[in-house]
Amino acid sequence: MSFNRIIIVGNLGRDPELRYTPQGTPVCSFTMATNDRRKDKNGEMQDQTTWFRVTLWNRQAETASQYLHKGKSVYIEGRLRVDEYTDRDGKLRHSLEVTATDMQFIGSRSDEPSQERSSSAAASAGSGPAEPPELSDEDIPF
Repeated sequence: MSFNRIIIVGNLGRDPELRYTPQGTPVCSFTMATNDRRKDKNGEMQDQTTWFRVTLWNRQAETASQYLHKGKSVYIEGRLRVDEYTDRDGKLRHSLEVTATDMQFIGSRSDEPSQERSSSAAASAGSGPAEPPELSDEDIPF
């Protein structure tokens, strides 16, 4: 038996990008950051940002594309995987990829344009840099 579930609450690093598969299935992706404060080797508090690439499918993809924007806070629940790729300079890179199964908007309605306020409650029931983060093996907690 195995289990893979992650819950993250953070802010979008860029506006969501909505695409459609050749079969017409909506897919939305964006980057999302979480922040932690930790003590460094000298005992001083340092902010640490962790970046995730989030992918939503179907109705949640369309909802995220419509209501989320860069800087917006969101709750995401889903499955985590680490992706490896080679960048333009030939360096091996890693990124944290989350395939979302649940999304909830966070924040006040005053953050939204007035046109979106009326349908925000229904939509929430359903959601920095655009470059992927550079991770080393030391950054991975396992």
